[in-house]
Formats: sequence, structure tokens, C-alpha cells
Amino acid sequence: MHKPSSLRWRLLWNLALLLVVLMLASGLSAYWNGREAADTAYDRTLLASARTIAAGLSQRDGTLSADVPYVALDTFAYDSAGRIYYQVNDIHQKLISGYENLPGPPPGTPRTDSYPALARFYNATYKGQNVRVVSLLKAVSEPNMNGMAEIRVAETDEARVSMARSLAADTLLRLGMLAIGALLLVWFAVSAALRPLERLRTAVEERQPDDLRPLPLVEVQHELWPLVRGLNHFTERLRGQFERQAQFIADAAHELRTPLAALKARLELGLRSNEAEVWRSTLESSAQSTDRLTHLANQLLSLARVENGARAIAEGGAQLLDLSQLARELGMAMAPLAHKRGVALALEADEPVWLRGEPTLLNELLSNLVDNALAHTPPGGNVILRVTAPAVLEVEDDGPGIPLEERDRVFERFYRRNQQVAGSGLGLAIVGEICRAHLAQITLHDGEQAGLKVRVSFIAG
Repeated sequence: MHKPSSLRWRLLWNLALLLVVLMLASGLSAYWNGREAADTAYDRTLLASARTIAAGLSQRDGTLSADVPYVALDTFAYDSAGRIYYQVNDIHQKLISGYENLPGPPPGTPRTDSYPALARFYNATYKGQNVRVVSLLKAVSEPNMNGMAEIRVAETDEARVSMARSLAADTLLRLGMLAIGALLLVWFAVSAALRPLERLRTAVEERQPDDLRPLPLVEVQHELWPLVRGLNHFTERLRGQFERQAQFIADAAHELRTPLAALKARLELGLRSNEAEVWRSTLESSAQSTDRLTHLANQLLSLARVENGARAIAEGGAQLLDLSQLARELGMAMAPLAHKRGVALALEADEPVWLRGEPTLLNELLSNLVDNALAHTPPGGNVILRVTAPAVLEVEDDGPGIPLEERDRVFERFYRRNQQVAGSGLGLAIVGEICRAHLAQITLHDGEQAGLKVRVSFIAG
């Protein structure tokens, strides 16, 4: 099984990824900003060199000549890591000084507005190297010559790239230090924030298995209150479940202890007699007691099946069933018992009624309702099993009915209104549990003639 990752490490990892992305973006931005700043600084030097060369132009005998002073190229001596190229063209674009084939400005290159000069800056390639070039136009106005001379000064971009890289590296260094500081700060902040969870874990681990008291809320942050409330709510439900189980076990033990003690006493009394009639009477009454105990045990097992079935329904194990067909099969199975007791059992279910449920639990519900109705209906009476749309089940009998003030109590475990009627007091309790498992509503009403009508409303499939 994959071990879940640490919340602290997951947060730090995500934050580190975000910081790396921000650092890369900031580094690229710093590089291009540095390149722009380097171009601005070095372009000024290029223009100054071009102006110095332009100042050395002179006209003699109708020919333009260029006197290129050393200082025009010396301005790069102390801050340039690359090479310098220049070219001087006369008004007819004829080379009069400098390097040949130095690239001219591409068509459409705009004149710079940063300096008061007829200059254009552009990037080009010369002798396999990337260069930055300035093209300066110098007006020539002489009697024998009138036009624009052009001075080009180019510099390889090593210095500019070096400056941009230096700025980018400095920015990345500062951001890296900031990121490390941020990660350390987050580490300590998360560690401090997780301390209440550690205290909560310790408090839970140190508790005894039977200690189901609510966890305190005062020692955790507000954001953790929903978690603690959820745990307390779960603990409360668990405690209620344990209490119900304990009460059920106590009630079951009491219900079993009394008939078992009576059965043992009856057998002991029969064994003291030497008469065959007494033995026969003792065996017959013991057999009846055994039947009642068997019925009680079956009812207790039914409750256990209800809990398992409820879990199956909650986990998506419900099936699409025809309630009319289930009622029809149950009526056929209970018909001999109804005939034996002298009660007419009728079924009213003409059309299929579909719902989602667990078939074993629904059969248990039908069996308990019909058996309870037959037990309380006198001979000659009627029991009607009715199924109607959308998903309603009714069991109506001609018995004495149940007073309004007792209709809520009959769903309690081991509750019996009439102690003279055989039963365990679990039939309607089982029915109530099955209804809760199917999200169905069960209600008790007066019968149309007399007796009791039990109505169960399911959610239609």
C-alpha cells in the first residue's frame, strides 16, 4: 500500500516548484532587462565614436576623406570584451575608410529618438559574429560636394551579453536566497501549525478504549474545530451504538434467562415424578417452551441480519425488486399458517411495484408484519396484504388494534402490549430497523373496519 506523503513536504514541494517557476521567469526578465540596459549604455558609446569619426571628415579636391582619430575607438578599450569595426562611406556610398562589407541598416529601420542625431541602431552579423551597429548620417555641404556621408560603427555583443548575464545571475542569486528563506519560514510555520494536531493525536492515543468523552476544542486552532467536531460527533454516535448494543445484550440475556430457568425448573419437577402422564405433560410444555426460545433466537439472528443488510444497502448492494411479487410469494408461504389459525389471508397486488432493496430484509419485513397480524387477529377474522403504487405496502387486520399512546413504543425491542400473546417483542422492532435501512417510512393507522393498519412507504425504484 502506498504510504501517504507528508503534508509538510507536500506543501514545501509545491511551494518550491512555484518559486522555481517564479525564479526562471524573473531570471529571463532580468536578462532581457539587463540586455536592454546594456544596449542603452553601449549604444551611447557607439554613437559617441561615430560622432568622433564624423568630426574628422574633410573634403579636398572634390574628394571626401576621413581622419579617424585613435580616441574614436579608444572609448571601448576599458569596458569592451569584444571587437570594434567601423566603416566610412561618402555621399555615393563608396567606402573611403574602415572595414569592407559591414552590414548596413535593414530596410525600414527607424531613426532613434533617444539622441539628437540622424542615427539608426540595429543588430547584424559580421564575420560570423553578432554585432550591434550604429549608422550615423553626416551632412556634407561643400561647393563641389553636397549630400549625406554615412559612418557605421559596430561592436560585438560579448560585453552586452556579459552585462545582461551578470544582472540575471545577481537577480537569481537574490531570489534564490529569498526562496530558501521562504521555505525555511514555511517549514517552521507549518511545524508550529501542526503542533495542535500532534497534541490531538497524543490525546487520542493515550485514551483508554472505553473512554469516549468528547475531545476538547480549546487547544486547537479555529480551522481544526470542524475536524474535532466531526470526531466528537462520530464518538457520540459510537458511544450511542455501544450503549444500544449493551442494552440489547442485557435485554436479550434477561429474555433468555427467564424461559430457560422456567424450562429447567419444569424438567426438574417432571424428573421427580414417576408417573408417565406427568412426564408426558412435562415434555409437551418443554417442547412449547423450546419453540418459544427457538423463535426468540431466530428473532435475535434476524436483528443481526438486519444490521448486515443495512451495511450492504449503504455500500450499494440494493437490488431492483418487484414488491408485488415478494408479497405474493410471502402470502403463499403464510397461507397454511393463516388457515391453521382460522384467519382469512387476502392479497391485493395487481400490478408490479418496483423499488430498490435487499430481498432478504424485505422478506423478513413482510413475514414479521403478516405474522404479527395473524397473531392478533381472532379466528374468523381477516388479514389483508396490500401493495399499491408508487411503492406502498399495507398490512391490515381485524385485531384489537393499538391505542394511539402506545403506537410509538411498539417499535422498541422486547416491548409487548399483551403478555398473554406469544411473542418475543422483536417483530415490529425488526420491521422498524429494516425500514430505516431502506429509508422507508412506517406508520400505524386504524383499520377500515377495526383493528390495525400498518403502512410502509418506500422510495420507488
